[in-house]
Amino acid sequence: MSYEPKLAAALSGATLRQLSHWRRASGTKGALLVPEISDSRPILYSFRDVVALRACVKLRKETSLQKIRRAVDTLREDLGERKHLSSYVLVAGPDTIYLAEPEQAVDLIRGGNVVIHQLVDVLAPFYKDGRHIPDLLKPRDHVAVDSAVRGGEPVIEGTRIPAAEVAALVRDGVPPDRVSDFYPGVSAAAARDAVDFSDYVDSYVDGSRQVVA
Repeated sequence: MSYEPKLAAALSGATLRQLSHWRRASGTKGALLVPEISDSRPILYSFRDVVALRACVKLRKETSLQKIRRAVDTLREDLGERKHLSSYVLVAGPDTIYLAEPEQAVDLIRGGNVVIHQLVDVLAPFYKDGRHIPDLLKPRDHVAVDSAVRGGEPVIEGTRIPAAEVAALVRDGVPPDRVSDFYPGVSAAAARDAVDFSDYVDSYVDGSRQVVA
């Protein structure tokens, strides 16, 4: 499963314009996050990319993009950490960004080690600019995202049925309580959640016009 930019944006909380900006290098430095499946059209993100994007969005709420880029550059170039960005826990602190490790945290801006006591769950729901960004693994009550099920494509919880296919049925005129005629076991509530989530994802088309911050 790969995620087109609109779905990656909806699941991460980034705007489409931010995704585009973060794919590009800044000056002599590398890009913040290059999609690991395809970085040219069609642009396709992986599940790990989406997790990393959520981390970047949460960091951006607390600090500047310049500091985030600097922290990632330190991680990659000075510390030699070359694993996927989703492998690391990055936490914003006063005027800095920490790499959280089991016993301590490395200050990626000012150098040195400290102890931190509160970590942010990057998968948990949060708010950005007044918009509710859902739980990554359960974006709606009856919609689930599991990297082991259809590669992470959003599905009806407890099934392998893509939520997008259920939403398409309802949009084509099938009442939510009749979706079970096509997909046994899909309740009317699950069908409505699929449509609601699909509407949320589609709302990110307008997000492309938001200013990068």
